[in-house]
Parts: sequence; C-alpha cells; structure tokens
Amino acid sequence: MLFLGPKPWNWAHWLGLALALPALVLLLVARFQLGKSFSITPQARKLVTHGIYSKIRNPIYFFAEIVMVGFFMVLHRPVLLVVPAIVAPIQILRVRKESKVLEEKFGDEYRQYKRSTWF
Repeated sequence: MLFLGPKPWNWAHWLGLALALPALVLLLVARFQLGKSFSITPQARKLVTHGIYSKIRNPIYFFAEIVMVGFFMVLHRPVLLVVPAIVAPIQILRVRKESKVLEEKFGDEYRQYKRSTWF
C-alpha cells in the first residue's frame, strides 16, 4: 500500500508507528477531555485541569507533533519531517496567545496550574 510506505518495513517504519498510534490516541483523549472548551481561536471558557491536562497544558499540540513525526516516518519520507519543524514554532506562538487569554480570565488559578504542569 502506498500510504504505508515501501515494503519491507524497517525499524524506522515500526518506530514511526509506535510513535504515531499512541500519540493519536492521546490526542483524541485530550480533545475529548477538553470538551466544550475546545476552540480554534484563543478563548477562555473553562480552565480544564483534569486527565491529561493535569500533567500537560497543551496536549493536543504536543501529541499532534508526535503524530506527524511518526506518520512521516511510517511513510518513509524523511524530507517531510520539515513540516513538524515548521509547525512547532507556530504552535508555540499559539500556546503563548492562549496562555495570555487564560491568565487574563483565570488569574492566579491559571498561574498555579501553569506552575504544576509541563508545556
């Protein structure tokens, strides 16, 4: 199959699959846990701090990057790894904007949450 890369599979294909599948599951779990607080633009509807969000502030961005890297490894197209390298700084800018919005709305509660979580 074209979308699964050339055969036979080597260690890079399997590593890509081992990265992409769990990351995709965690991304979907994070999206589910975010619930109605999900938005495309930075908004502060509710401060979600349970589940995956109790450890990682931005799991959707984080796991999306891992999914991309893994998927491109499965495709066996190393040149495509430039895509997550370009997307990562853009996502970091989005994280900073969202963080500002959340801090303005939730103040000390958000600052405490931010101190107790990663990314």
